[in-house]
Amino acid sequence: MLVVHIAFYIFAALAVLSALVVITVRNPVRSVLALVVTFFSMSGIWMLLAAEFLSLILLLVYVGAVMTLFLFVVMMLNADAAGRREGFTRYLPFGLLLVALLVALMVVAFGSYFAQIPAPALPAADFNNVAQLGAVLYTDYAYPFEIAAVLLLAAIVAAISLAHHAPKRRKSQNVSQQLRVRRKDRVRLVKLPSEKRP
Repeated sequence: MLVVHIAFYIFAALAVLSALVVITVRNPVRSVLALVVTFFSMSGIWMLLAAEFLSLILLLVYVGAVMTLFLFVVMMLNADAAGRREGFTRYLPFGLLLVALLVALMVVAFGSYFAQIPAPALPAADFNNVAQLGAVLYTDYAYPFEIAAVLLLAAIVAAISLAHHAPKRRKSQNVSQQLRVRRKDRVRLVKLPSEKRP
């Protein structure tokens, strides 16, 4: 057994154990931290498969940005996890049965298929995964890439416009209304009789 195989089994076991911790632990902060460990182990597996770009993107985007945001949101909301997990044991047998059926379906469907796939050939010494991916992405798939970017931008703008609420107690000035003001609407001269001193 090679060192690569040992590293793969270590990363795979760590990913499975941390994924189980994500769905079984009661504290949401610990659940998010276990998900970070799962992402780290999956990044290691992708690095072993010579997918360096996907591995680094998983670390930078998901662990560095998304999971940090999840952690801040969970810590700020201080969600009560006990109330949400009251029916966990009631649905546990159904969940285990569903997982067993899915695993059996995957073994039947893909068991013989993956056994016939040969090991990937080792790339050349000057092979660059990121350069190859960029060349394919910006030449053959340039239009779908641009369309996906426009769709993501539209989704971001729509989410901001839907979530934005105008402040209720903010004082703002209307410049056109201020320019149309007339003196008689603002100032009223009142004549008061003078008071005589005793």
